[in-house]
Amino acid sequence: MTEQRPAGEMFVRSLARGLEVITAFDAEHTTMTLSEVAVRTGLSRAAARRFLHTLRELGYVRLDGAHFALTPQVLRLGTAYLSGLGLPQLVQPHLERLTGEVGESTSAAVLDGPDIVYVARVATRRIMTVGITVGTRFPAYATSMGRVLLADLTEADLDGYLAATPLVPLTERTLVRPDALRAELRQVREQGWAAVDQELEVGLCSVAAPVRDASGRVVAALNISTSALRTGSLPEAYVARVVDVARAVSDDLAHAGR
Repeated sequence: MTEQRPAGEMFVRSLARGLEVITAFDAEHTTMTLSEVAVRTGLSRAAARRFLHTLRELGYVRLDGAHFALTPQVLRLGTAYLSGLGLPQLVQPHLERLTGEVGESTSAAVLDGPDIVYVARVATRRIMTVGITVGTRFPAYATSMGRVLLADLTEADLDGYLAATPLVPLTERTLVRPDALRAELRQVREQGWAAVDQELEVGLCSVAAPVRDASGRVVAALNISTSALRTGSLPEAYVARVVDVARAVSDDLAHAGR
């Protein structure tokens, strides 16, 4: 069920509920029946039916028998954000060069609520059970890019994040104690990079560094990810390379005035 939020006089509840129907679909729920959508959104069946059929008429949802699914048209909802941000276009050549140097998958992500969202990626091989593409989301606390982004939050914002985000163990290595995560974020802030060893998924290691805007604010993160089963551990050379490339992207953002 979706969380109830306080609504001001300018709040359009029907629009909010329509967006909740769209975001109810994810990697684990690519197709759903009317009843399943109603349960995941907390809407009545009648309300869910109206929203689904409205979205179908607009081309955002398709119906196959009794199952609803999103259509590629939903990607248009994120196009304006990505285009305005300019980050994917700036970062992509850097990721391609970095992947060419280290022979590993590289990515860029931004923080969105409790999650990171991938905005650019160059993959060399599939190293996770879940495929990663632009738009993929993962819990920020269990990822190297997420920790880089969380480390830049103010204490008040970090308090809010921890209060609202359950730290669920995704593997036996995942940090799930708030005090341990706070200590890790302090270290990330001091050293300027974050490394995660099999906390998101067994066998996956990654190292990330921050991308800053002209004011010094962290607006994104870059990472190199590799298979612990193949390399044994994260090569130290990866740390220096991802930090250098993140600084180069930061310089590009500053020069572009973004």
